[in-house]
Amino acid sequence: MLIGYARVSTDDQNLDLQRDALQRAGCERIFEEKESGRAGTKRPALESALAFLRHEDQLVVWKVDRLGRSLREMLDTAHKLQGQGVKLRSCAR
Repeated sequence: MLIGYARVSTDDQNLDLQRDALQRAGCERIFEEKESGRAGTKRPALESALAFLRHEDQLVVWKVDRLGRSLREMLDTAHKLQGQGVKLRSCAR
């Protein structure tokens, strides 16, 4: 199953571009949130998406930077997904 995750950092920003890309990618379910990228900020939609994923699912993001606030956090999340048998896919080329 393709599961999408979209995030913008402020209420002034719009999720439409990410949502459209995830829908075009074929995501059956999309988790969305407007949360700051600052360290220490909770991201409940990301936590829900990660909990929803099952072995052989794919987590689809517009760009991999949506997964974390730092390279380390993005890599840790990708490694965790790999350990669960979940693939990671980015719409950005």
